[in-house]
Amino acid sequence: MSTTVSRPDTDGGPPGGTGRRRPTLKSILVWTAVAVVGAVSWTVLALARGESVSALWMLFAALCSYAIAYRFYARFIAYRALRVDDRRATPAERLHNGIDFDVTDRRVLFGHHFAAIAGAGPLVGPVLAAQMGYLPGTIWIVVGVIFAGAVQDMVVLFFSMRRNGKSLGQMVREEIGIVGGIAALIAVFAIMILILAVLALIVVNALAESPWGVFSIALTIPIALFMGVYLRVLRPGRVLEATAIGVVLLLLAIVGGGWIDNTGLADALTLSKEWLVLALVVYGFVASVLPVWLLLTPRDYLSTFMKIGVIVLLAISLLVARPVLQADALTDFAREGTGPVFAGSLFPFVFITIACGALSGFHALISSGTTPKMVAKESQVRLIGYGGMLMESFVAISALIAAVVIDQGLYYAMNAPAGVTGGTPETAAAYINGLGFPTSAADLAAASAAVQEPSLISRTGGAPTLAVGISEIFSDAFGGSLQAFWYHFAIMFEALFILTAVDAGTRVGRFMLQDTIGNVWKRFGDLSWRPGNIIASAVVVGLWGGMLYIGVTDPLGGVNQLFPLFGIANQLLAAIALTLCTVLLVKHGKLKYAWITAVPLAWDLVVTMTASWQKVFSDNPAIGYFAQRNRYADALDAGEVLPPAQDAGQMQQVVTNSTINGVLQAFFALLVLVVFVNALVVITRAVRARGLPTTEEPAVPSRIVEPSGLFATAEEKQAIAEHERLVGAGAGARGQGTFTEEGPAR
Repeated sequence: MSTTVSRPDTDGGPPGGTGRRRPTLKSILVWTAVAVVGAVSWTVLALARGESVSALWMLFAALCSYAIAYRFYARFIAYRALRVDDRRATPAERLHNGIDFDVTDRRVLFGHHFAAIAGAGPLVGPVLAAQMGYLPGTIWIVVGVIFAGAVQDMVVLFFSMRRNGKSLGQMVREEIGIVGGIAALIAVFAIMILILAVLALIVVNALAESPWGVFSIALTIPIALFMGVYLRVLRPGRVLEATAIGVVLLLLAIVGGGWIDNTGLADALTLSKEWLVLALVVYGFVASVLPVWLLLTPRDYLSTFMKIGVIVLLAISLLVARPVLQADALTDFAREGTGPVFAGSLFPFVFITIACGALSGFHALISSGTTPKMVAKESQVRLIGYGGMLMESFVAISALIAAVVIDQGLYYAMNAPAGVTGGTPETAAAYINGLGFPTSAADLAAASAAVQEPSLISRTGGAPTLAVGISEIFSDAFGGSLQAFWYHFAIMFEALFILTAVDAGTRVGRFMLQDTIGNVWKRFGDLSWRPGNIIASAVVVGLWGGMLYIGVTDPLGGVNQLFPLFGIANQLLAAIALTLCTVLLVKHGKLKYAWITAVPLAWDLVVTMTASWQKVFSDNPAIGYFAQRNRYADALDAGEVLPPAQDAGQMQQVVTNSTINGVLQAFFALLVLVVFVNALVVITRAVRARGLPTTEEPAVPSRIVEPSGLFATAEEKQAIAEHERLVGAGAGARGQGTFTEEGPAR
């Protein structure tokens, strides 16, 4: 293994830079206008009380903030703190094997990365957190992604890329030490399994008893295989052609799903939750062992068009429909912590309920898993890492808007558990009126009829609520009596959205397991060894598949039980990732930039440790896992059956599951603290020495030229043309080049 030592920067500028250019008058005017619109939008959201507030203010506040952050803050981190250098060959170029390491077009890779990171969190979390009002969620989603989530994704991607695409746990072990490394490896892998199980659980709940969704989702697999062969064998490099064909086929699959729903095939495609568990396990295994270019990358790229297309369409629909926010800026549930959707106060629970979209440790696994093995140029980490996370944050804002523009009586009727709503329109209406939200049984029945569902009452988990919100916005924007179509379309969209995170996550889990066992059995750690790939993939899908089955059969509802654990564990994983990033910045002699990751790390630790303490030690059964366990255990001993359990067997299942959840919560928190304490020791040593040796691979000159951003600049196009001319003349090595924000290095 190669070892390098870095010393403090001398100029803080990009490698090979030619000095910063003065901004033009046009640039100043444009960015000033963006800042003014954003400031006005935030002011309206913060101060408006008692009057109608348009959802557009949320939309503009988010978009303006994202634009400023990407243009200025992400650029500062990439070129000043990280000092990306396109003269260096990436692992995709140096270690190319066509299976895991593969130089990938930045547009395709952006699609893969976005599809892989964008799972259930940005869809479900904001919908559940709408119980607190629209303002807390909006602030956390936007501020959190700019200063924490997108920073983590980009920095982890960069450091993993500089270490041959090593996994998060392996990097912690090598850079922080054996004790902290072992704790990180255990925590990261265990949390990864939990996250995959919860993501798959949302997919199962969305697709269960839905032949339309099953048909459309299943067809994305052969479509992706065709695209992979098309780009690799039939028409190499013809990305736009493959994209056009794939998108047309995807749209046909969606329309075909609606047709299948009304035929005799519907019964054959109406699968139970248990059968869907088996189907997902088989798919996850196959996607993990096939070459990345054949199924994973084209499927994720194709899914991205669906994801981004729906979100852009939703944004356009908001501009046309201009819905008014129905929720308060800050609800009484946020102050009292007694909400029917989930128990707990605004702090810390809104910050762990909304994980993906603001800050998600799962993203660090993708950024140190599949993605760093496919990046063509170092400068692309800004687009893929930071830009990809901003896109997911916009998804979260869109989901929050959809939840707060629908009637709030319907919102609470859908998201309150059946144990309190009674499950009928009459009992649900009485309960919702008791919360202070006027509604009637007729209103709830009409809402169900509008989307052609037998009932919307207690359709918990967030996904059905989001689908109702999307269907109402689309119907208002485009007219017609298509709300039922849009509702089922949204359900299918959510399942497709989440499933791409499951297949990529399984592959990352395989990388992690092979890296870990590779410490004691070198052959198993070789990612090109096929038996190791198969064994590791089988273990990973077996573990998350088993936990998924437990969630599917949980009497209290898998989402209600596992989502809080998922949220906290996800943020604990982010704490490990941010700890590693801070350590590496200091070890590389960049102490003056360590605040970039240290500040969000400090906030994340405060939030997750507070939430972990409450979930373990709270005496409120609605919050504490062990308090819940004791309540059901005492009732079981007394011969009682507490709802929603229906018999003694289900009562025992609640006792067992609550105990496991509590133990896991405490275990995860302790492991993170072990990693953090060990990291403090390494940071102290590095500060005193002004840098320490790291495991970064030595630089190897690159022989390819690729653009940095989504669209190539004129200078980049010129350099690519010159490179191709030199390659054609037999001077490929001299055709290399590097690009900075100031232009090509000389």
